[in-house]
Amino acid sequence: MVRKTVTVGQLLLDFPYDSIGLQSISLNDAVEVLANQGSSDSRGAVFTRLEVVEFILNLAGYTENQPLYEKRLLEPSFGGGQFLLPIIKRLFVAWRKTQRTRPVLEALGDAIRAVELHHKTFDTTRSAVIEWLICEEELSTKTALALADQWLIQGDFLLTPLEDQFDFVVGNPPYVRQEMIPSPLLAEYRRRYKTLYDRADLYIPFIERSLSLLTQGGCLGLICADRWMKNRYGGPLRNLVSEQFHLKIYVDMVDTSAFQSDVMTYPAITIISRESPGPTRIARRPKLDPLTLAKLSDTLCLQPFQKNILVRELAKVPNGTEPWLLESIDQTSLIRRLEQEFPSLEAVGCKVGIGVATGADRAFIGNFDALDVEDDRKLPLVMTKDIRSGEVVWGGQGVINPFSDGGGLVQLQDYPRLRHYLEARREVIAQRHCAQKAPDNWYRTIDRINPRLAQQPKLLIPDIKGEAHIVFEEGKLYPHHNLYYVTSNEWELRALQAVMLSAISQLFVATYSIRMRGGSLRFQAQYLRRIRIPMWSQVPPMLRAELAEAALKLDVKRCNRAVFKLYGLSIEEQSVLGGNGE
Repeated sequence: MVRKTVTVGQLLLDFPYDSIGLQSISLNDAVEVLANQGSSDSRGAVFTRLEVVEFILNLAGYTENQPLYEKRLLEPSFGGGQFLLPIIKRLFVAWRKTQRTRPVLEALGDAIRAVELHHKTFDTTRSAVIEWLICEEELSTKTALALADQWLIQGDFLLTPLEDQFDFVVGNPPYVRQEMIPSPLLAEYRRRYKTLYDRADLYIPFIERSLSLLTQGGCLGLICADRWMKNRYGGPLRNLVSEQFHLKIYVDMVDTSAFQSDVMTYPAITIISRESPGPTRIARRPKLDPLTLAKLSDTLCLQPFQKNILVRELAKVPNGTEPWLLESIDQTSLIRRLEQEFPSLEAVGCKVGIGVATGADRAFIGNFDALDVEDDRKLPLVMTKDIRSGEVVWGGQGVINPFSDGGGLVQLQDYPRLRHYLEARREVIAQRHCAQKAPDNWYRTIDRINPRLAQQPKLLIPDIKGEAHIVFEEGKLYPHHNLYYVTSNEWELRALQAVMLSAISQLFVATYSIRMRGGSLRFQAQYLRRIRIPMWSQVPPMLRAELAEAALKLDVKRCNRAVFKLYGLSIEEQSVLGGNGE
């Protein structure tokens, strides 16, 4: 088992720092508070199966047949030591194969550096390392203590000085949201790490620093969340890899039970080396038994590459800030052609948006007829459950609209029923973060509500689905925040629905979206905007009718046939998408 250790942010989960002003204390004090706080549960301890650790070490090249005693390895967040102990075992096996003429402390003292922030975790793992060295490697207590103290560092990896560079960096970096990081630490991280961009999670600067510490030819081997490979906030880190490193190996670990407990992140293994860029070897969701993983690691590392059903090789996966395209060569080639020949969805007059987030649905949302407010202060609301059949079957819900037509909040004294309704629920509404930031506007929804959207015909798209689920709504309902929508003053929406239901749109979303557990895709705005489509004026009248009729019947095969004509796909390109729809 490998413990995924977090630093900084998740230590705050059981520590009420807002109540004592931790956000405004000094940098050193903030780090020290974090280093002493937090239970293992609140820190999000996650255990990874041991065979996955061995797999990563093999892929990184940290193997017993190498002179590991001449190399240097870094573990940035060692936690309970389940990465660390297999590393130590391999180091000693490699060392004992030599004549061992030098004293062990002199020979191996520089071979490992491992960092951990949390004091209690550090002490527990340090004791385990010392016990291992004494009991398993038969070192004296004095030597074991000296070796552990030379190897292990208590501190924040992102701030701790580290001498020289490393041939290997391996481990499982922390997964911590920015809002969980105290302000002085976040400011210092931003000053030091250029990849901490937008809403990037803490593992992003961990990867940046890990890469910066590699020797020429050195190798980084990590298992961590795959979001940065395609999301907006991962752009600067992807650019860094593209310009200065080689993405050697990518292994999709989603739905592989890599961890002993369920996690909300969707992991991947990446092997990145400091050398000239080259092709990337890709494997997906391997069976997690030691024999299978050992064979797969051999295949992934084999020189020269031999094509087989388990591993494929793609060129130019890192491409500046662009999301990594990790699909087949044929699919990637098709995507690239369509991107060169056709404009984006929004460039042809379509708008992509998301429904309203209120921050307190139980206060703002209810049975439309039972919402006791003025008639112009509520809107009928369409929710994900209302479109499950592929058509809209309104469930009768409504949403409170506290905004005037001009965009500002209405004055509650002008709406006595609305005021009474909101005041009765003030405790729930006012405790939201947005209300606490602007107490005078305590009754606003997080997103501004524009009643004109309810009156517009639109296509509704659930956030998470295994395949495209595109539903036409004629212009009577306002979408809930679990629904994305597309409107257009150019494209006829029924014809557009056929395009959105087709394998073309599925290809774009599958290529750019991160995968969820169970293989579902995220049909978010950032991915929908990637879809390329011709101008409506360029679509022949007969094809317009064919598209609209296919969508009206919700016949995906007919949608595909019409859409393949729309894009002028060759027989080979159609086969990439599963054929011609027959």
